[in-house]
Amino acid sequence: MDTLRLMHLFTRALDLSSLSAAAREAGTTQPTVSKAITALEAHLGVRLLERSTTGLLATAEGLRFHERARRLLDEYDDALADVRGHARQATGLLRVNAPVALGQFHLNALAQEFLALHPDIGIELILNDRFVDLVGDGVDVAVRLGGPLPPDAVARTIAASPRWLVAAPVYLAAHARPRQPEDLARHEFIRFAWLADGDELALQRGAEVMKVTTRGRYRVNNALAIRDSLLAGAGIGLCPQWLVHDLVQAGQLARVLPAWSGTPQQVALVTPSRRYQPARARLFMDFLAARIGALPGWTSTAA
Repeated sequence: MDTLRLMHLFTRALDLSSLSAAAREAGTTQPTVSKAITALEAHLGVRLLERSTTGLLATAEGLRFHERARRLLDEYDDALADVRGHARQATGLLRVNAPVALGQFHLNALAQEFLALHPDIGIELILNDRFVDLVGDGVDVAVRLGGPLPPDAVARTIAASPRWLVAAPVYLAAHARPRQPEDLARHEFIRFAWLADGDELALQRGAEVMKVTTRGRYRVNNALAIRDSLLAGAGIGLCPQWLVHDLVQAGQLARVLPAWSGTPQQVALVTPSRRYQPARARLFMDFLAARIGALPGWTSTAA
């Protein structure tokens, strides 16, 4: 029994959510892939997939085996290349998770640039503002902005962005412009929902740190919605420079209390806590570390 081949067909079927797609990729037929997975299940003595008219659904055992099998297959390919005395061309599907705004502003374009450099790699970019289960969702690299990171993951901070207080000129024309941090309490403050600190805001001016309590009737869990709300004149907000630098440069937003800023927002690359990372993941992380810190609104912190 060619166990490695069976494992490859199983992982690709689950990656693509389709027996037929896995068959087309392997240059074989759907019944052949189905029989291969059935043989693998018999060999392991567990059911890996539930088949239905709506597609494939992995069992709990199937999800665990999928993660381990993908890692083993990647290690095998790297070992094969090493023993043959040459570096293996990175191949395969790379699953990446990132926040929506960062994906729209930066990662979508960067992913296309990376794909052009590596024609044998595919990227599945999933954009949402929640932290996913890296292992359970089969994520190779998660790009995260600030906040606590899971203790069972490995994080690599690559860049930081200053956070500015900003508002639209139309809002500032209709309200007394803040002259000191305490004045923010008298303004509509637009902020991200579910913040651990709630309405308390920490600002810094050099070594001086001040905490103020803001108020606001609107909060939202999406950075793009905050940007649009500020642009519409809904209030004042504290935003990372990368999100609003273009609007400030164009005069559509203005800085408020420019001597004061929030704690810089850091961007980190997060991977499952495991010793081995496939070559495609290592290449992508190195690529992002080199590129994001050079973009407007960011400062590189990569070693």
